Amino acid sequence: MGILSGQDCAVAVSGAPVRADAVAAPVLAWPSRGRTPESLITLSRLDPRAPFVVDTRPLGRQPGSMRTMSRTEPCSSVLAVAMTGVPEGSPIRLDFRLEAVMEGVLVTGTAEADIEAECSRCLDPIADSVEAEFQELFRYGDDDDLIGGEPRADAEGEQEDYHLEDDLIDLEPVVRDAVVLALPLSPLCREDCPGLCAECGAKLSEAGSDHGHGERIDPRWQALRQLGDQPGDR
Repeated sequence: MGILSGQDCAVAVSGAPVRADAVAAPVLAWPSRGRTPESLITLSRLDPRAPFVVDTRPLGRQPGSMRTMSRTEPCSSVLAVAMTGVPEGSPIRLDFRLEAVMEGVLVTGTAEADIEAECSRCLDPIADSVEAEFQELFRYGDDDDLIGGEPRADAEGEQEDYHLEDDLIDLEPVVRDAVVLALPLSPLCREDCPGLCAECGAKLSEAGSDHGHGERIDPRWQALRQLGDQPGDR
């Protein structure tokens, strides 16, 4: 049997004549058993060249094998709380250990980054650093079920454990959460910072100990004071 052209297929199926200038539409061959074509599936795979992606293949998935690593990676986005933050692009220094266990790879380490903040009392800018500890288990799993190594969600939408993807792990979400939790909520330029004057907003550290605005009376009680100052009221 010869191979039918697009026009011949149309005639063979419908029995109706086909114009000579007609162009047959492309036919998509869908796989059986309801499976989605692989060409239409886009999986977000981890890039081994990405800053926080670590290759665990040297461990060989042998429980007990360990590897110590140090690296410095740029912060991909601003990590901040109310008055403190790590600027985007600021280096994050990592020291961590990879340990193969039965369930996966246990990562234990520290992350150190420079922070920019404002004193919560006098609002002066502060340049400091923060160090955060982290520990996370990346479980072995079916790579086809993973999207970018992120923790999978259960039926209620809550996050489960992190998983390896092609023996790669992404430390960025782990480091990000650890650093944000370690940021001070009320940073101080120094422990004994006196803050600002409640009346005029002057910095008390510069105004001096004799700074003041005299006796201040609540204006709601001013009329009573005037009555008390009048002679013959007693």
